[in-house]
Amino acid sequence: MAFTCATGKHRRPSRVQRTAANAMGVAALTTTGAIGTLAAPAFAAGHPVEETGLMRAVTLGDSVAEKIDAQAAAQKQAAEAARREAAEKARKEREAKARAAREAERERLNAFVVPIYHSYVSTGYKVGGSLWSSGTHTGIDFHAATGTPVHAVGAGTIVETGWGGAYGNQIVIRMNDGTYTQYGHLSSIGVQVGQHVTPGQQIALSGATGNTTGPHLHFEARTTQEYGSDMDPVAYLRSHGVNV
Repeated sequence: MAFTCATGKHRRPSRVQRTAANAMGVAALTTTGAIGTLAAPAFAAGHPVEETGLMRAVTLGDSVAEKIDAQAAAQKQAAEAARREAAEKARKEREAKARAAREAERERLNAFVVPIYHSYVSTGYKVGGSLWSSGTHTGIDFHAATGTPVHAVGAGTIVETGWGGAYGNQIVIRMNDGTYTQYGHLSSIGVQVGQHVTPGQQIALSGATGNTTGPHLHFEARTTQEYGSDMDPVAYLRSHGVNV
């Protein structure tokens, strides 16, 4: 059995009918421009409303947009300033390290050491005796067994190597300060003329070549390259910070 609904004048219209009626009403309002009078107070008093048919879009005022742009620009400037600051800090740190390295190298090259490590002076300067042709000892002797490493006492350039008569195998170095140092009675030589040496660099092995009664290192400090220009080796080393 089927039921039908009467369409009396008191019956509410269906949902479809209501929707159609609302749409027609909005269309009529839009055509007549009346929709402007229906704006909510918040929209009417606030930002301008852009009419887009049945949609309402709120546009930001110029002052708000300018504030956003200014904030973005400030953040960009702050980031760029931080980047520049970090780069400058890194540059200064690199320069400081380079200066420290140069200073350390300069100090190393200007430093002096003893020619034989862990040794002692067995014969002093100007000691008299028949062992020396001049009648006195022109240098100092460091106690050392044959084959003990011999080191340059400071930075300089090799100016003489080879046989030196009573000195046996010898090396003469012109030091960076203009003085000369000589190493005698060597069993072997490990450098050549013209070679630059640094403080503590091994240059030879000690021995007993030449006029000697036993193995040791004969060390001289000179004002020139030649024999006879000797000066006190102990005072020379001490003047360069080496205790003997």
